[in-house]
Amino acid sequence: MSDKVPHRPGRVRRMFRGPRPEAVPALVGRACAVVGLLDIAAGVFPRFRHSRMHAMAEVLPGSFGPFAAALSLSVGVLLLLLAHGLKRRKRRAWRAAVALLPAGAAAEFVYRHSVVGVIISLALLAPLLIHRREFAALPDPRSRWRALANFVLMSAGSLGLGMVIVTVHGHRMVGNPSVADRLTHVVYGLSGFEGPVDYQGSTSWTVAFSLGALGWLTAVTTVYLAFRPEHPAAHLTEEDESRLRALLAKHGGRDSLGHFALRRDKAVVFSPSGKAAVTYRVVSSVMLASGDPIGDVEAWPGAIERFMDEARAHSWTPAVMGCSETGGEVWTRETGLDALELGDEAVVDVADFSLAGRAMRNVRQMVKRIERAGYETRVRRIRDLGSTELERIRRAAEDWRGTDTERGFSMALGRIGDRADGDCLIATAHKQDDAPGEYGDLKAILHFVPWGEDGVSLDLMRRDRSADPGMNELLIVAALQAAPKFGITRVSLNFAMFRSALARGEKIGAGPVLRAWRGLLVFLSRWFQIESLYKFNAKFQPRWEPRFVVYRASADLPRIGFAAMQAEGFVNLALPLPRFLRRRTATERPCAHSVAERDVRAA
Repeated sequence: MSDKVPHRPGRVRRMFRGPRPEAVPALVGRACAVVGLLDIAAGVFPRFRHSRMHAMAEVLPGSFGPFAAALSLSVGVLLLLLAHGLKRRKRRAWRAAVALLPAGAAAEFVYRHSVVGVIISLALLAPLLIHRREFAALPDPRSRWRALANFVLMSAGSLGLGMVIVTVHGHRMVGNPSVADRLTHVVYGLSGFEGPVDYQGSTSWTVAFSLGALGWLTAVTTVYLAFRPEHPAAHLTEEDESRLRALLAKHGGRDSLGHFALRRDKAVVFSPSGKAAVTYRVVSSVMLASGDPIGDVEAWPGAIERFMDEARAHSWTPAVMGCSETGGEVWTRETGLDALELGDEAVVDVADFSLAGRAMRNVRQMVKRIERAGYETRVRRIRDLGSTELERIRRAAEDWRGTDTERGFSMALGRIGDRADGDCLIATAHKQDDAPGEYGDLKAILHFVPWGEDGVSLDLMRRDRSADPGMNELLIVAALQAAPKFGITRVSLNFAMFRSALARGEKIGAGPVLRAWRGLLVFLSRWFQIESLYKFNAKFQPRWEPRFVVYRASADLPRIGFAAMQAEGFVNLALPLPRFLRRRTATERPCAHSVAERDVRAA
């Protein structure tokens, strides 16, 4: 038997064949980003334009005539803006690149007779044309918030670049202008006016054209984003909600997060059979699903496939927050994604709950103390409340909210008192011996959504800030004690992130890594309710059900985490918009599968 390694001619063949088609968008995007940076450097630093490296930067119309620096700077900024869209396989970014690269090659040949510039342009253009099918991603949902974000970011970047441009030409300045004069010159230049700084020779024109180009780019991109046709944010239609309620009526007992799929700021994709569905929201180009798919488990793969097809069609990053162990197994098996334990859900079995015993002493003492203070509780279905009381509860819940932003995504319904949610359970605390206030004697509210026919999941907890501490404990105990008369056998409480790490890290014998991880979580609890939610849930002696995050690659986890924080309302990037930029009522935007099915029927 020979020990020689067999020759592999395929390896040499692959070298000449080029990169894999699926890798082309990322490579081209990075190349455009590098060229853009070089072009910006060529436009900002006078000496850099005469270096040999500048030949790489001459992909688009570069330095010719008196507008050399301004054009180099403009091209660099546009390439940087274009690079991200190319990496995300956006069709419109591909069209822009295909239109701009030949123009750059022609400019190099006509104006500079630069063969190197033409070669680089065609070298980037060739893979774009050969692999054009890789750039098929549909546009993202549009919002006029992007116009405001673009204006803020482009203005900040233009100010920074403008200060660099003014400063690098310092040896040509007349006199020694102060930092304030230079900043004033930049602001004037971005607006198209001459500032207080003077230069010798033609440098003044170079600086003026460069600053004017930056201001022009900021204005044009902002106006384009503000007035382009808008794609509305995701929302459930009445038909979608009706279909989801039908699925929940048959299979809602499987997942405690199922009813939260009825949030009306989510979109939905159904399996081909219509027996399963996945609801989601797109946040910062991350396609976030929450909980398990809705419906028959056997139909889950079809709904998951539709979800992944929609993510690929738009080049979104797919992710699932808070799915169960069964859901995580199906997601990973059907998609090849990975799963990571995110935390635990506290579930209390009503039959096993009791205030007796040493473990429940603190809760028992708190409840008795509050009851002696004159508080009483009422537990009812939403459908059993009158319109006047329901409106009072709704207004109280709104006013008692701790922040201006309504928080919640995976375990929040986003509304209270809707007659369509008549099966929801509401627990209220009242103090009869006080003079009636704005909301009568109402002092605290707990709202639960259905979990099948025999369970409920905690949705929100709100209380009057002037009420005695312990209102939430009082109402949870009241709901658990009243559960049997409603046929409820299980109650899902809050979700505790990283619960196992907090629990193991405080035990004797925990290693240094585990203790350090727990210490970090305790530190983060100053801003996020990590440790406090775990300790609050643990008071009621629940059983812990693990919940998972499903993701494509480890590099996506920071983006997914940030998108989840935005969806849950912990990060709010919104600022008040001018009236002309505010969202207008728009028609429903169909998903990619809806468009495809409509085209097939038409054919």
